[in-house]
Amino acid sequence: MSERVLCLDIGGSFIKSALSSQAGLIEDRRERPVPVTNWTDFAQAISDIIKQYGQALSPSSPLALSCAGVVDVHNDTILSSNIPPFKGVRITESLGALLNRPVAMANDADSFTLAEACYGEGQGLPVVLGIIIGSGVGGGIAINGHIFTGNQGISAEWGHGPITQTQLQLGTGSLTLPRLPCGCGQTGCLDTLGGARGIERLHQLLSGDTLTSRQIIQAGLEGEPPAAITLDAWLEIVADPLAHTVNIIGPHRIVVGGGLASEPVLISELDKRLRQKVLLKTDGPLVVAGRHFREGGLIGASILAHRLRHPA
Repeated sequence: MSERVLCLDIGGSFIKSALSSQAGLIEDRRERPVPVTNWTDFAQAISDIIKQYGQALSPSSPLALSCAGVVDVHNDTILSSNIPPFKGVRITESLGALLNRPVAMANDADSFTLAEACYGEGQGLPVVLGIIIGSGVGGGIAINGHIFTGNQGISAEWGHGPITQTQLQLGTGSLTLPRLPCGCGQTGCLDTLGGARGIERLHQLLSGDTLTSRQIIQAGLEGEPPAAITLDAWLEIVADPLAHTVNIIGPHRIVVGGGLASEPVLISELDKRLRQKVLLKTDGPLVVAGRHFREGGLIGASILAHRLRHPA
């Protein structure tokens, strides 16, 4: 009988799937669109994925999901998700009953953080903070190799709350930034200016120009105005709430996921700016790009699925 488990990474558009014969390792990766109409179609899609893997999975092989949105594992629900079928459903309970196999679930940022804490840049460290800097800003916390879920699944959401600075004192002078409305319902969240879309919005606010995040970062790192001003402002407004988070939880390592994790010089500059603002003193970098920033969801799900088979 196969010892493989099934891992799923469910985003707003696609379901990534993979098999895992050992926690932290994935194989036979596949992808298909997410059904967005109703729960029945979504559950059927999961059933179809299992059938496609055939005899590689046993009838009782565990399944773990890494999902976009706020995952409340205690109440088995997903909040603030852009995936309509999840609304009002007890997810692992429903899938477990339908598929007749154990099911686990975690938020995608938590899954990435777990992957890094167990088999990545935070391996063996007691407290690992994962920060997602992609289209928006998110995060996760792993303590001794286990996800810290928090009340109603809310933890490490350092990109939300009325926290963004409005008055910046930079080497080029002072800047005034607006507090922008956020999709979470608050105003002034870092999520509005801190991710890839945020740096584009920030650049347009400061210069009137419309560029992609990568264009802004490249020009800014080369010192070209006005992108250099935008990048300086971005580093400041991101480093401030991140420093506050560091002073509260005291992570041994901060691992970066999301699209901007692929910009090593940017991550190095963020690390330098952050270490000027925290109580924690380290000889080496505190902020590093995650080793698994591309497939952290699947790798984290593999860990959760294998733990269903062999609980700690």
